[in-house]
Amino acid sequence: MMGLLAFESHQGLWNSGYYSQMFGIGGVMITIAILMLSTSYFGGIGAPFAPYFWPYLGQVPKRRERKRPVRVYMDGCFDLMHYGHANALRQAKMLGDQLVVGVVSDEEIVANKGPPVLSMEERLTLVSGLKWVDEVIPNAPYEITEEFMNTLFNKYSIDYIIHGDDPCLLPDGTDAYALAKKVGRYKQIKRTEGVSSTDIVGRILLTFKQKDAVAVDEVGVKPTDELKSQLSHFLPTSRRIMQFSNGQAPSPGARVVYIDGAFDLFHAGHVEILRSARQLGDFLLVGIHDDQSIRDRRGYRPIMHLHERTLSALACRYVDEVIIGAPWEVSRDMITTFNISLVVHGTVTEGNSAGEIDPYAVPKSMGIFKTVTSPKSITSVSVATRIVDNHEAYKKRNLKKKASEDRYYTQKKFVSGD
Repeated sequence: MMGLLAFESHQGLWNSGYYSQMFGIGGVMITIAILMLSTSYFGGIGAPFAPYFWPYLGQVPKRRERKRPVRVYMDGCFDLMHYGHANALRQAKMLGDQLVVGVVSDEEIVANKGPPVLSMEERLTLVSGLKWVDEVIPNAPYEITEEFMNTLFNKYSIDYIIHGDDPCLLPDGTDAYALAKKVGRYKQIKRTEGVSSTDIVGRILLTFKQKDAVAVDEVGVKPTDELKSQLSHFLPTSRRIMQFSNGQAPSPGARVVYIDGAFDLFHAGHVEILRSARQLGDFLLVGIHDDQSIRDRRGYRPIMHLHERTLSALACRYVDEVIIGAPWEVSRDMITTFNISLVVHGTVTEGNSAGEIDPYAVPKSMGIFKTVTSPKSITSVSVATRIVDNHEAYKKRNLKKKASEDRYYTQKKFVSGD
């Protein structure tokens, strides 16, 4: 274990019942005292025992040089950030002690993939909000050049560069991580199946219509609820949820704060409101509404389904626990069951609640409700609107990326990992 003294294996003195606690400098001092007893200080009383201890003089515990933490680097665009990104960074963190994440610049994204949906500020907020991230490098290059690789090794003390098993190709068809592989400082993780930013853009284009009411799906078919519900290819497992979960209950006497919502297309506004809510207590419990409840109030299903939205919330460093498919109304029984001290809600909301029963009537009557000013005005609909308003550019981007993904799945082989 780092930072602890390491001891060589010996028999006799260090393993005996009398000296099992002789560690470090204390052990040296005791040994010296024993040697002093074997001299004339006490009339030679201890002299006969001196030869017994002499062999152990060279066996004083040796302090090893403290090992520095293993630092790993992973980069990405992290546009329309989703649970696949989060799982990639979780896996990367498992390969080291500290995870440094590079967020690719807007200019590099435009040159290599097409226009980004989210700004650099929004993408930095999302990445910094993940529980596995220790440090963020803004405006990172898309390609690991020799110059940038040396910067990672020398300035940031990076030991390994991480990427998924799916290919990352430059416009000229070369591998963006070729240099890192060449110098033996590259490690690979398993891609999270069932989701990608390209996939999400496609879902949005199928779900929303252009302002002139013309459907923007690529095949010219007006989307239906049945089609929309089939867009996700994610296969949820209990193991994945456990990997994202903190696995801890609130400590006795902890102040439990509850906030609920759809948390669809998890964005920077979600991160900031969750941060604000967490600061009001010791434990943040997040309720994730189910797909049908959201459809009933918005008129359409969420872009990301329940389990996808659950993972995105669990990946946030400010979230301690979630309720999957939380009830729309916060009841007294629910407050008692989870020992909720405070129920909060942001000022920025989505959906039509006109004529609806107040879902927070009970906590308000109990005096434990608080409205929190939303730090950002961004919403899931405003993010989707950016894509719909520029659908031609994003459709072109998707076609290029879709060809790359199709090649990946055609050549796909099993890769062990998490």
